[in-house]
Amino acid sequence: MLWHFCYLVAMKNLCLKSVYFLIIHFAVLACNSKKEKRILVTENPRKELIRHATGFSISVHSPALTIIKVNSPWPEAKAPFCYALIKKGYNLPQSFDSTKYDAVIRTPVQRVIATSTTHIAALEALSADSSLIGFPNTAYISSKRTRERVDKNLIKDLGKNESINTELALNLTPDVIFGFSINSQNNPYKTLQESKIPIVYNGDWVEETPLGKAEWIKFFAAFYQLPKRGDSIFNTIENNYKEAKKLALSAKEKPSVLSGALYKDVWYLPGGKSWAARFIEDANANYLWKNNDLSASLALSVESVIEKGLQADFWISPSQFTSYKELMDANQHYMRFKSYKKRKIYTFARTRGATGGLLYYELGPSRPDLVLKDLIHTFHPELLEDYEPFFFKPLE
Repeated sequence: MLWHFCYLVAMKNLCLKSVYFLIIHFAVLACNSKKEKRILVTENPRKELIRHATGFSISVHSPALTIIKVNSPWPEAKAPFCYALIKKGYNLPQSFDSTKYDAVIRTPVQRVIATSTTHIAALEALSADSSLIGFPNTAYISSKRTRERVDKNLIKDLGKNESINTELALNLTPDVIFGFSINSQNNPYKTLQESKIPIVYNGDWVEETPLGKAEWIKFFAAFYQLPKRGDSIFNTIENNYKEAKKLALSAKEKPSVLSGALYKDVWYLPGGKSWAARFIEDANANYLWKNNDLSASLALSVESVIEKGLQADFWISPSQFTSYKELMDANQHYMRFKSYKKRKIYTFARTRGATGGLLYYELGPSRPDLVLKDLIHTFHPELLEDYEPFFFKPLE
């Protein structure tokens, strides 16, 4: 009986050891399987469809590797910038050469510094604005939603864009800084790069078409692993814009339009190939300087503007002026224009944030559909009778 009892105990221990062995074996297999999934395998890249923007491209090499190329971070940039976006939880293959890229960023990012108010509009559209932890000169932020975070000290003021407080920026430990620069001479960015903070240049402001600027939402979406949401947001804006443009073509008249105002002795107004000029064209109005080939601003004498624009039916974007009295007090020449006499001047300067920033500069590039509808309502009020303008409003 004793030997039988010992035999049963031995067999029980053997079974338990077998069970333990199987548990450990499957655990090891699971770990190895998980490790295999973590290895990044670069496949043939798939180009994301970019229909209007010319300043960037997106190539998806695998579910975990996306390459973004920024062709135009500023006007006349000599070379593109390339950024590798690596999904968190994945290892890099041995063949991956990080020196080929200007920055390698782990995504989705969770702590970012932005440097232009247009970036804020994109982050809010993606519901990613809670990731914003730093911004140069927060007084320029107009969005009510983001201003609340500024007031709660959740977004640190980093000084001026051209001289960012690098020490404070480093202390914030951002995953990425969305940079804005008018040229390659930006010493604070260089200092941050040397400290291994990824700098990614955004060139949405260089785009010359309304839908081109708005399509940069796809650029931001890639850093948050939200490509489908970025596509959906842009598709809605694009459809709204095209429908509004089609509606404008049904107008019976095509009014003439003047833009800009004097700064000291120079009248600045949009070039004929500019973003602002395209809005006027798509609103089915006749911009008097449409035949000019510049995409930047024109700098003209008041005499030349009077010669061509004195009889313009409408006058839009008269700089920072918000009332006819302000125009009159600033320069008596303004009173000579037909649009002044007929009270046909419209401005975006009346739509401001809590600290006085102009919402048009922050949100307008991201929402060209709203800008276009404003102008259609201005030039052809019969087409959008019940429409409430968002940016452009009559001078007081």
